[in-house]
Amino acid sequence: MTTLRTTRRTYRNPVHLGYFADPFALRLEDRYVAYGTGAAVGGRVFGVLESTDLVGWTSVGGALEPVDPALGADYWAPEVARADGRFWMYYSVGHGDAGHHLRVAVADAAEGPFTDLGLDLTPDERFAIDPHPFRDADGSWFLFFARDVLDGPRVGTQLAVAELSGMTTLGPTTTVLAPSADWQIFARDRQMYGGRHDWHTLEGPSVREHDGTYYCFYSGGSYLGEGYAVAWASAPSALGPWTEPADGSGRLIASVPDHVRGPGHNSVVTTFGGTDMIVYHAWNETLSARELCIDPLRWTAAGPTTPGPTWQDQPLPA
Repeated sequence: MTTLRTTRRTYRNPVHLGYFADPFALRLEDRYVAYGTGAAVGGRVFGVLESTDLVGWTSVGGALEPVDPALGADYWAPEVARADGRFWMYYSVGHGDAGHHLRVAVADAAEGPFTDLGLDLTPDERFAIDPHPFRDADGSWFLFFARDVLDGPRVGTQLAVAELSGMTTLGPTTTVLAPSADWQIFARDRQMYGGRHDWHTLEGPSVREHDGTYYCFYSGGSYLGEGYAVAWASAPSALGPWTEPADGSGRLIASVPDHVRGPGHNSVVTTFGGTDMIVYHAWNETLSARELCIDPLRWTAAGPTTPGPTWQDQPLPA
């Protein structure tokens, strides 16, 4: 791709019209590439977009060659890591909201095509989604993800992490966060696993280290509703222990009535100018598509903050 200099000075969310849920943005040497949940493109799963400024996006096709239909027809939340000269895609596949497990695919180019390696990374989990590969400062890799757990005072989907070896093997799993508040309820009296529960959901983990502290951004609640939001927790290491702000100030992005509906499932990317940006989706006005949005992520002594979610003109990312 030829690098283009933009003449625009502002942007307005959404920055890409059309269905592009669970967006993950990867910065390359001369551009950004984004992957999202949505319809297949050109016979491949997961749409791929590219941009020089995080604002003007162009489709460059689909990413992943489909796997055996017996594994599922619903592919969710791809994220890509760059290691050992190749690109590694982590994603889940299953049948609707059942049977999802994490898998890994590999490609020689960021745009793909990615080929599944035939590995179920989470064979012992009831349900596992939203993988997030994280590289620590010492070069070690971890995979954060969401999984269903029936134990504890608040039943539902919680966050977990495991060390990632050779980009294809997970070590023992450690809990990152369990549900802790009513705003994280997906549905009351939900029928799941042969019982009925007030089902809570934490999902979409995304991790950043800043000044020696690790921050896990995650989404909670029902992605279908306006209560869906992004919150954060912090830890001294990738393996924890993770804690939420004691004063309950951890929610970072939430719906704005009449303007922004159900923002969530974010990733974080650093621009060429050194600005951290939070990349997320939000529903359009007709609730027919979750669309790509961006806003600056700022760091304070009290933790991360953002002016988002925004819907009016904003300065172009640095």
